[in-house]
Amino acid sequence: MVRLPVYRRILSELLAEDAGNVHSEQLAQLARVNAAKVRKDLSLLGSFGTRGTGYDVAFLLGQIDRALGAEDDWPVVVVGIGNLGTALVNSEGFTTRGYRIFALFDADPAVVGATVGGLVVRHIDTLSEVSGQVGSAIGVVATPAAAAQRVTDALVDVGIGAILNFAPQVLNVPPHVLLRHVDLGAELQVLSFFQLRRRGAVGEPVSGPR
Repeated sequence: MVRLPVYRRILSELLAEDAGNVHSEQLAQLARVNAAKVRKDLSLLGSFGTRGTGYDVAFLLGQIDRALGAEDDWPVVVVGIGNLGTALVNSEGFTTRGYRIFALFDADPAVVGATVGGLVVRHIDTLSEVSGQVGSAIGVVATPAAAAQRVTDALVDVGIGAILNFAPQVLNVPPHVLLRHVDLGAELQVLSFFQLRRRGAVGEPVSGPR
């Protein structure tokens, strides 16, 4: 259900504009998928669309929030409080919809002891202190690539079962651990790939100057 957060963002914007209902075709256009896919995705949440009038925006938003666990408390442990980690901690997305920054860790003596987002950054060697306190926590890895696997292993060892990785490194985790990668470099490469194809489609040279 990776498209649910996209639908949620669109519905939130529609609700802010006082929209009462939305059709699957409109939602599909805004989400850049086809209407059949939207209907299939939403049917997994239940049957509450009305033929001719579509979906009630507020009700559908509530159903998606429930499916995404927005009403629950999700503690977040962030490891790597450099520029990216600091930006993530201060991001609204990490402090809304049920997510709560629980603890911050780093190995840099210049960072350890600093206060970021109202929390004191602890040394990564003290990560074991949160063992038993992180039942449904999500671990965020925002370290350099060289440290990412070691940090991930440490997060798994203290009982964290879901990890969001921002490091440009393929990670290995046990089968019971959920792992998602956010590779900004890879996303830029995808965009440049399609930009090159677009150039070729309009007759521009695909390769740049040598």
